[in-house]
Amino acid sequence: MTRQRRATGSRNSARRTASVPRGYRQRRPQRKKQKRKENYIWLAVGCLVLLLLLFTGGRLVLKSLQAEKTARAYLDMEDPLRGAPPLDVELLTVNPYSRPGTPLEEVKYVAIHYTANPGSTAKNNRDYFEGLKDNHSNEVSSHFVVGLEGEIVQCIPTNEISYATNSRNVDTLSIECCHLDETGKFNEATYQSLVELTAYLCNRFGLDIDHVIRHYDVTGKNCPKYYVEHPEAWEQLKKDISAEMEAKRKELE
Repeated sequence: MTRQRRATGSRNSARRTASVPRGYRQRRPQRKKQKRKENYIWLAVGCLVLLLLLFTGGRLVLKSLQAEKTARAYLDMEDPLRGAPPLDVELLTVNPYSRPGTPLEEVKYVAIHYTANPGSTAKNNRDYFEGLKDNHSNEVSSHFVVGLEGEIVQCIPTNEISYATNSRNVDTLSIECCHLDETGKFNEATYQSLVELTAYLCNRFGLDIDHVIRHYDVTGKNCPKYYVEHPEAWEQLKKDISAEMEAKRKELE
């Protein structure tokens, strides 16, 4: 009886063993290993996504800070309460030929230029500067252009250099002025806007009238032509700017 039970037990054990698929015990470690591998892959993907989000977010923050910094460079210009003349802000695209994006060391001078292109408008000259990024024909620009109707276009923020005044680019704000004919004399509208803009810049950056210069004073170039060939006209322009500076200071007191 005992032997029969033992034999029966052996047969049942054999059946249980036979019912377990071959290789079952080997598959369980393989499945765990595969699961760990999948977890590592998902972890790596998650890390990559996180790094990408951090990188993208960082770039957006930097771009936002740069935009804010650039905005501050011309924000005051649009504030009539600070005595600024009306401005059309059309900043050039940053490029090596007209707006390199190089920080201005400090503002020591305001330089007056003429376009040497009779009859052209402020927009024409601004668009010429912008086109240099594509045609690479020259390296030239100006912070501001004053037009034939007195309009003022800002091309470059006041915390960046322009390509206008040679060795003084690093510390000078430049103003190009449109003119009707070859004499280079500014018409009344251009003249008045130039006076107001220059006076505003001098007051804003703490400059006196002796720091208003011509391109000629830096390089000897005949620019602005009429005001080089007629020194008395240049002296009168400086007197008018000085008077405007004083008037604006009194308005803001």
